Amino acid sequence: MDVVSGSRLSHRWRVMQASGGRLVVMPDALRFVVAGVTTRRYANAQIDDYTGLPRERFPWRPPLRMTVVARIGTPIAGTAGFGFWNAPISPLGKVLPVLPAAVWFFYASAPSDMPLARGVPGSGWKVATIDATTRQAWAWAPAAPLVVLMNRLPLLYRMVWPRVQRALAVSEAAIAPPDAMFREYTLEWFNGGARFFVEGQLVHEAMCAPHGPLGFVAWVDNQWLIATPDGRFGWGVHTVTGAQWMDVARVRITPS
Repeated sequence: MDVVSGSRLSHRWRVMQASGGRLVVMPDALRFVVAGVTTRRYANAQIDDYTGLPRERFPWRPPLRMTVVARIGTPIAGTAGFGFWNAPISPLGKVLPVLPAAVWFFYASAPSDMPLARGVPGSGWKVATIDATTRQAWAWAPAAPLVVLMNRLPLLYRMVWPRVQRALAVSEAAIAPPDAMFREYTLEWFNGGARFFVEGQLVHEAMCAPHGPLGFVAWVDNQWLIATPDGRFGWGVHTVTGAQWMDVARVRITPS
């Protein structure tokens, strides 16, 4: 489905334009823009198909295939991406927080640091799955303080964190950053896993994935986040004096 229809945004999308976030309808794409914001304000340009719905009524479960045609025109100070998640939290405080579940193409700029998969950087462009809502994930909750302490010792981290990573259904791979050329990004989300493609080339196969239901989201914002296995946490927003943007020309989601 084209994101824009004629000179208007397709009616299927809910929109968010917070602070300096704007959605601009272009002739061949929808532009997600964040511009002119300071560290006092969270800014977001977003479309989704779940706002206003309770999480149990989010529209998507596996198996399905998602294809997004997108490009990035400028360096982004913040986070950006597209895919599916359970909207676990909002910096605007409009939802009751829950633990995260997601399967998506995701970007975070420094100082963001979320190294949830061993050997994968905690920032930059990546493909990723996570599901912290399952019984397997919850089983680790009582031991969380001890796990954090153990992860501060490299030997214990190598022993313990892979087990936690499996329980959280975390699977990630770094990918080449999008550029000013439109490229096709494809996600095949199936029961128990997912495959990610860029321009038809397989870039990662995950042997774990959320069960859903999840909602589709595409966005650009100015936030940074820190959440590390050894217990470092942080959140903030970047100053964006100019304009940073992502164009999305097409979103196609097909149950399979």
